[in-house]
Amino acid sequence: MSTASNTLAQLLPAARAGDTEVMERLLALARPDIRRYALRHCAATTATDDVVQEALIIVYRRVGALREVAAFGGWVVRIVQRLCMRPALAWLRGEPLAQVEDALAWSHRPDHELRHDLALAIDSLPPLYREALLLRDFEELTIEEMAQRLSTTREAAKSRLHRARSLVREYLVPSSPG
Repeated sequence: MSTASNTLAQLLPAARAGDTEVMERLLALARPDIRRYALRHCAATTATDDVVQEALIIVYRRVGALREVAAFGGWVVRIVQRLCMRPALAWLRGEPLAQVEDALAWSHRPDHELRHDLALAIDSLPPLYREALLLRDFEELTIEEMAQRLSTTREAAKSRLHRARSLVREYLVPSSPG
């Protein structure tokens, strides 16, 4: 571990300065850890390899903003956690991910609680709606592909998906009293 930390401490300043050769070595060094984090933090339905690739791209693009070498590990874990939650959060409110991440209702909830509540919400759906939701948001099928798998029209598939998302939102964000 200390060898990897020493190597990281040696590589990070040059990578932050824009040395592409050093950046490649840094990404190669970080890749196994990123994969391990993704396997631990992502639900079984999330494509781990996609999360690893996106995390590496984010590290590549934003490493220059990292101020301290010691913060690297925690920073990478947070990147992976957010990427793992992206499919659920993105459709949860029908908003871009950045707006969802900033929403106060979700900012104080630990990821494991949100994943658990989301799983319960999806499980509570009638099978007709659950299947539509899983096909679109987890298998990432197009509306046309989804309609074909459901043996229905495009409009009916969109309607099922809309209703499924509404039911999940109602489950997760109960209407306020009043």
